[in-house]
Amino acid sequence: IGSGLVGSENVYKRQEKNKTCINYFIKILMLLQLLFVLVAIIIGARVGGIGLGILGGLGLAVLTFVFGLQPTAPPIDVMLMIVAVIAAASCMQAAGGLDLMVKWAEKILRKNPHHITLLSPFVTYFFTFFAGTGHVAYSVLPVIAEVAKDTGIRPERPLGIAVIASQQAITASPISAATVAMLSMLAGYNISLFDILKISIPCTLAGVLLGALYSMKVGKELKDDPEYQRRLATGEISGDGYHTTEVASHGKALTSVILFLAATIGIVLFGSIDGLRPTFTTAQGEVQMEMSHIIEVLMLSAASLILLFTKTDGIKAAKGSVFNAGMQAVVAIFGIAWMGDTFIAGNMEVMKENIFGLVTDMPWLFGVALFLMSILLFSQAATVRSLLPLGIALGISPYMLIALFPAVNGYFFLPNYPTVIAAINFDTTGTTRIGKYLLNHSFMMPGLIATIVSVVLGIVWVSMM
Repeated sequence: IGSGLVGSENVYKRQEKNKTCINYFIKILMLLQLLFVLVAIIIGARVGGIGLGILGGLGLAVLTFVFGLQPTAPPIDVMLMIVAVIAAASCMQAAGGLDLMVKWAEKILRKNPHHITLLSPFVTYFFTFFAGTGHVAYSVLPVIAEVAKDTGIRPERPLGIAVIASQQAITASPISAATVAMLSMLAGYNISLFDILKISIPCTLAGVLLGALYSMKVGKELKDDPEYQRRLATGEISGDGYHTTEVASHGKALTSVILFLAATIGIVLFGSIDGLRPTFTTAQGEVQMEMSHIIEVLMLSAASLILLFTKTDGIKAAKGSVFNAGMQAVVAIFGIAWMGDTFIAGNMEVMKENIFGLVTDMPWLFGVALFLMSILLFSQAATVRSLLPLGIALGISPYMLIALFPAVNGYFFLPNYPTVIAAINFDTTGTTRIGKYLLNHSFMMPGLIATIVSVVLGIVWVSMM
């Protein structure tokens, strides 16, 4: 009997040892897959443009054909919603709507030059909130730099927080690609657009405000800055003032803004009040129109009406900066998000086993993961689409995921995003810059303050609710 017990114990130990070896092998395999995913992201980011998306496609090919992971469904709904919003915003830009908005912003800033550090971030925040893309900030950044310089205010102060505000507003805009992705992925939890906005809007606004208050004391006064004095002495700073582009047709531009705004308000209303959404009778019973379809229909309708009422050439809309930047975002989501989705779905059980308890006890750690991933992806929407399935699978509350939503605004961390580079170039005084150690740049502290405050307030808000 004793020898039999010893033999059984040895068999059990061998089984446990084999199981441990298999688990180690699975983990190593997952880490190897993750390495390929990160390499695809890093190389794609360095290539730029649509490189991020198409390298995601290459990474997906490796996951599928080399590692044998089953690809998930491509994010078609999210992509189509983004395309519809881009179409409407591009038509508004072609009709002069964005130029008109920039004119309004210029008047506000030039009338209140001494408050530019507080005003400029809310101007760029509103631009992004209204248009759904942070790239509209390009038009107003030179105005901010010029007004600050003329007033004797260090341009780094308003420019740094203005760029950050344009990023924060992405997670508060009802029509941004990131919000659209968040809404579509939380639809199964009966989460409405209003549920997202009622948390993200006040929290990001508070984060931007505190970032602006901090920015008011950043660096030396302009007259005492050595780089500014050097440029003055060498004649590098031109005395020519900057003025925005004149609007060709005020009536057409205003019409495009009103139509785009009406569509945006319609999306907010339909997304906030379920009773407004059309209901259809089908073989399966009463079916309510999906929010993805409502966004697509309203935005495509707005684009059509803008072109018809303002007699704007559709080719002009397709050649604008908004269309170009927006379509790059679509390709990025197509490749990167699909690759990330496939990786997470193929390794879900291993991830749950290893990090479920940790994230359950400290859900804010998932916010750290969102922040780090956004640094690599340079896209809030792609970050949401790539990582949110993991948060859902780990059982994180949908409201906690909404509270952590602003954490996807981490791409200011490395100073190589287009709006960051543009702000540096527009500041002829040289105060807005990349530091000696790369990370000590003009956008780091305002960005960290705005993001951390937004997330912390969101967590507190959700806890109270």
